[in-house]
Amino acid sequence: MDKETVPAAERAVETESMMKRLFGFEKEDLSSWHRLVCLLNRPTDPASLGIFRFLFGMIMAIDITQERGLSHLDYKYLDGAPVCRFPLFSFLQPLPLDYMYLVYVVMLFGAVGIMMGCFYRLSCLMFISTYWYIFFLDKTAWNNHSYLYGLIGFQLTFMDANRYWSIDGLRNPPKKNAQVPLWNYTLLRFQIFIVYFIAGIKKLDADWVEGYSMSYLAHHWLFDPFRMILPNEMVSLLVVHGGGLCLDLSAGYLLFFDATRPFGIFFVSYFHCMNSQLFSIGMFAYTMLATSPLFCYPDWPRHFFARFPEILRPVLPLTSPPPQPSTSCVYPDLSPAAKTSKTRFKHKLATLFTILYLAEQLFLPYSHFITQGYNNWTNGLYGYSWDMMVHSRSHQHVKITYKDGKTGDVGYLNPGVFTQSRRWKDHGDMLKQYATCLSRHLPHYNISDPEIYFDIWVSINERFQQRIFDPRVNIVKADWSPFRPNPWLMPLLVDLSPWRTKFQEIEGSLDNQTEIVFIADFPGLLLENYVSEDLGNTSVQVLQGQLNVEIVDEKKNYTLQPGEQKQLPAGAYHKVYTVSEGPSCYMYIYVNTTEAALQRNFTKLFELQERVRNGTETEPLPPELQSLVTGENEGSEAMDPVVQLFLRRQRRMKEVKKRREANVCERLNRFTVKKYYMLRRAFLMTAIAMRNLAVGLPPLEQLTREVAFANMKEPETEASQDLKDEVGHDEL
Repeated sequence: MDKETVPAAERAVETESMMKRLFGFEKEDLSSWHRLVCLLNRPTDPASLGIFRFLFGMIMAIDITQERGLSHLDYKYLDGAPVCRFPLFSFLQPLPLDYMYLVYVVMLFGAVGIMMGCFYRLSCLMFISTYWYIFFLDKTAWNNHSYLYGLIGFQLTFMDANRYWSIDGLRNPPKKNAQVPLWNYTLLRFQIFIVYFIAGIKKLDADWVEGYSMSYLAHHWLFDPFRMILPNEMVSLLVVHGGGLCLDLSAGYLLFFDATRPFGIFFVSYFHCMNSQLFSIGMFAYTMLATSPLFCYPDWPRHFFARFPEILRPVLPLTSPPPQPSTSCVYPDLSPAAKTSKTRFKHKLATLFTILYLAEQLFLPYSHFITQGYNNWTNGLYGYSWDMMVHSRSHQHVKITYKDGKTGDVGYLNPGVFTQSRRWKDHGDMLKQYATCLSRHLPHYNISDPEIYFDIWVSINERFQQRIFDPRVNIVKADWSPFRPNPWLMPLLVDLSPWRTKFQEIEGSLDNQTEIVFIADFPGLLLENYVSEDLGNTSVQVLQGQLNVEIVDEKKNYTLQPGEQKQLPAGAYHKVYTVSEGPSCYMYIYVNTTEAALQRNFTKLFELQERVRNGTETEPLPPELQSLVTGENEGSEAMDPVVQLFLRRQRRMKEVKKRREANVCERLNRFTVKKYYMLRRAFLMTAIAMRNLAVGLPPLEQLTREVAFANMKEPETEASQDLKDEVGHDEL
């Protein structure tokens, strides 16, 4: 009997040790509340946490001048201008501009304090209080990584991240190199795991799996190596979408386990380096790179920095002695630090906080059944859902109509008037805020009790262009609640999604000069459109349903069935009515004749220029074409406009080619100069604002000179901007 019992006991020990090797704890550690408290407050080396604290604070300090907007704060808040804003809560409003600079200064000092581990708790509070204020102040700037920064700052506030390589450790020896409880690492690791894994879950959406969400990325130069062995369509489907899905689903697991961690770090590093080139996402890629070492053993910095020369040790993180005990941790009874072996209230509170926080983070991405008013075609505000890059949108037509409530006069507003943002077009809550704001501003322009109507056409993930909101509803008076579905949101016509495969066939049958737009509309609604005079060959063709096309100037109506087509006159309005019982689908087919003629002229000028240069042109050039050879008098009013545009196009192409072929040193120099002038402006404008708060505003002439000095840019940027302003054609 003993022989049978002993092997079983040994197998149990082997099973427990295997679990501990894989997960870092035994299953018995989860068997009771006391054991769980002891586990989450287990003493852990502070080294990795201290390095992450330093990197996060440094990245946030850089981010404040860039994506948070310190370098262009005066453009962002437009002090005193009539601007429509989109705060999460209506009572939140920006402070006067000089005080907004003060808010940013407090946030910047908080970030630097986190980085240096100096007055750590105070620095964390300075950072997160101002950060979340700015975050809630503008929903149009929301994205997943900005939300993540705030979460990490919130977590660090409760952690002991200043126990390693910090000024606080030098000021307070008991804190220097002191152990931290395990929950400090658990929170951060689990947070990053959620970012990856739930982003992968969101990518199980059919649009992503079928390759419609980010198909345009396959054309980027980063995917050139894949295009050497795969066609572009397969690069989009397998590499962009398939690779992104697999990496997000597996990254957290690869980073967690010792055996797979090297592969995980390699793949996520490659992934984030690519993202830094593919998207304008600020410091997000670098923040995620900084989180990867958190999954390594906590003492990895000691082994890493021990390899550096002895002369550098005074400025590098500690490699010895081993960390000292801390009252923040719970120690085993046999430990030399057994005096803190008993669990205290703060240990239990930390455990409860960890559990509640993790549960909340698992719940929030799926909480949209509560905040239904923020749901549109996609659930919730673009922030806490981790649905990164799952949906791409294009807007074909945006019309804002106002009606005077007293006189009945009707007029139109320029889309985006009184605001710098464009995200209101996709979100019902922002549209309501925008309409309410417009109703306050329009009375200053003799428009009484205005009614505001929006006609917004959107295509999501390469579907038909269709209306997202009901154009018949006065949004000023429309009902909206954060907890009820939006009644004036038009449904996404998902039943028409299979048409996307036919779109590719139709577009493939067209020549390079012919453009096409696919439209879907609801029964009883109409689309009023204007055909530009540049579009000399425009027609509408029915794909599904029944249309009634009215040519306004001719006062004629034409009924079209599926497959039928109607030529539309240029320089005139027309109306397209959906008269079928179900939604209609149709497409505009057009050729920009002006652009086509311009391209033909460019081709002739290029051929003439080449003949002159190689000596095969026998006829003398007329005066208006002399600049093709000399390049002089390019800005002359006497020059032919087509020749002038051709030369500007060549200049722009040379500039683009020069930038693409620049070596590493030239690229680094361009990057450094750009960042220098950005930081320079941020510093000077902040100094002006602080001076204004301290001693008051100077004379207007002095303030104008100071702002002009802060706005100074490098000559290359000014020349490039001048060229960009001159060139106003899509082909350039």
